[in-house]
Amino acid sequence: MATMVSTTTTRPARKAGRMAVMVSGSRLGIRCRSSSDGVGAGLKTCHGGAHLSAATKAELERVAALIATPGKGITACDEGPGTIGGRFEAVGLQNSEEARRSYRQMLFETEGSADYLCGAILDPETLYQRSSTDGALFPEKLSALGVVPGVKPHLKIYELPGQGGATVMQGLDSLAARCQEYAAAGAKFAKWRSPLAIDVAAGQPSSLTIQANMDDLARYALICQDNGLMPIVEPDISLKGCHDLETAVMVNVQVQSALYKSMLDHGVFMEGATLKPNIVNPGLDCEKAYTVEEIAKANIDVLNRCFPCSMKGANFLSGGQSLADASARLSAMNQAKGTSPWNLSFSWSAALQLPLLELARETKTLCLEEMSALYLEELKIAGAAARGEYVPKGNEGAHVPKQKVVANA
Repeated sequence: MATMVSTTTTRPARKAGRMAVMVSGSRLGIRCRSSSDGVGAGLKTCHGGAHLSAATKAELERVAALIATPGKGITACDEGPGTIGGRFEAVGLQNSEEARRSYRQMLFETEGSADYLCGAILDPETLYQRSSTDGALFPEKLSALGVVPGVKPHLKIYELPGQGGATVMQGLDSLAARCQEYAAAGAKFAKWRSPLAIDVAAGQPSSLTIQANMDDLARYALICQDNGLMPIVEPDISLKGCHDLETAVMVNVQVQSALYKSMLDHGVFMEGATLKPNIVNPGLDCEKAYTVEEIAKANIDVLNRCFPCSMKGANFLSGGQSLADASARLSAMNQAKGTSPWNLSFSWSAALQLPLLELARETKTLCLEEMSALYLEELKIAGAAARGEYVPKGNEGAHVPKQKVVANA
């Protein structure tokens, strides 16, 4: 019986000449030094991590470098109880805390998995759970294997009024306190996702939608760094839609450019942060075909146009793509990136885990040994893609338009 651990843990603006600057660390969840030397000096104190100690910046950059280890990627195990519960129930598995713990222990303790992994993103529930093998907390277990443990701190999303269903994330108000708790529990980095969608007819994502979400990501990154966690920023543009690849490139450049501008404006230490972007793709319902090479070039074009050289790498999300398609596209990106300086790898959840859960559909039980064996084979494929060595089969990685169904006359 596994030993369980309780998750309970328990001024006015200063004027400079005719202008006023508000320096309020409590409002942002950060500690910035105020300045009596005017606006320029006040802004300078928060620029590029200037408010962080040299030791903190060195640690943030060290973790970012580990996440950018060539040929290795991130296993995203950060689904909340409701999300993973839906996956369990879809194949007939009981959604209990012990079932979730046992399943994730299998992911973390699969022999050989650390050869292909640099990090693991945990849900807060998992952060405080223990291995039944030796009683170690999962962050301790992962660290001992050379896999950096991280956490997903966000809570939920809510709609932006007047934006046709576009959303922003909630959770910044209590993020600083939670980051302190997560760091004390062993987390070394955090990941925040801001979902967006392309709807050309509706004008989405609008300038307001983009700016609100990217400002949230920048504040999140700043708060994480101030509390010792290396932030992974995740602007996630959905695959849904009928837009072509050229439109996807344009929107992704707009979104990522706004993100980096906001991060710089907020004074984020860029060398101590990591990007988790969507793979740039045409919409699922796009009627134009694209090769895997064209999709890879589109992704490299987006990065070359706006991704800061100070950031060490991008760990792409799968976002509804199969393991084969995501691997084919990531591998082609690594083959096409040329002299681009970044490490390009993976941070995948569904692409790795859904095939594992399918193994339980017939028996309605967690067949952990079979799952572990398949998981290792999947990681070998993902690792090959991160090295640019995965060879696609057939149309893997290409966008093939859906066949139109024509009713009989």
